[in-house]
Amino acid sequence: MPDWIDVLIRGILFIAALFFMTKLLGSKQISQLSFFEYISGITIGSVAGEVITGLDKNISHGVIVILLFGGITYAVDFISLKSKKFRDFAEGKSSVFIKDGKVMEDSLKKENYTIDDLNALLRKKNVFKVADVEFAVLEPNGELNVLLKKENQPLTPKDLNLKVGNEKPPQTVIMDGQILDNSLAEAKKTRQWLEFELEKLGVTLDNVFLGQVDSYGQLTIDVYDDKINVPLPQEKPLLMSMIKKGQADLETFALQTDAKDAKKMFIENSKKLQEAIDVLTPYLKG
Repeated sequence: MPDWIDVLIRGILFIAALFFMTKLLGSKQISQLSFFEYISGITIGSVAGEVITGLDKNISHGVIVILLFGGITYAVDFISLKSKKFRDFAEGKSSVFIKDGKVMEDSLKKENYTIDDLNALLRKKNVFKVADVEFAVLEPNGELNVLLKKENQPLTPKDLNLKVGNEKPPQTVIMDGQILDNSLAEAKKTRQWLEFELEKLGVTLDNVFLGQVDSYGQLTIDVYDDKINVPLPQEKPLLMSMIKKGQADLETFALQTDAKDAKKMFIENSKKLQEAIDVLTPYLKG
């Protein structure tokens, strides 16, 4: 029998043995990996190590085994997408560990978990009492998902019949001292508004490492030097900041409205305030 056929047969037998051994040991042995991904990973690493260190003088044998394991893993993933039964066999099923507040001892034994293992997984979910749990299920990847009893769940605005606005992701408008105009436009803000907010905080643009606008339109910043003491605003600079804010708000209103007459009015008054700012700057700059 040719050597390469012998290697091929031994590889198939080896991967089958590893698979059933891993299935026997249960989900406790893996984390975030399917059974085939787990055994393929350790086997490919072992074979590569053997070939690299020269223990197997025939490099082609190592290449054959690596290609075999990689191909089988890909095939298993592909078939799993097409067949639910095969997916349950290859990747395993979820196991219910706690149901209606009661520990399922048979499920623990089947997956080779002890009560100490269960408590450790619960603590990772910030749960320290089994009695607080309504339902807990061990996923095929070894992760435990927990549903607390109703009385132990945190309150939400819905529980209090409160209506809240949708939370939007913050927009990063300053990065490394540079203004990101696209993000600023996404936040429906202008450069004038940003300059006013920075002036109100008493920092300059080149000293800002990161600046973000949240869904409520508030600017938060992180400066390069955390030891900088932000000075309190003085009367003249504060007055200038208020005027700039009014001008920036008018530009923002112009961007937000679809009414032509209102947009025109906001733009015209914004220009007038900008002219006033140009005249007053020498007197109110501080």
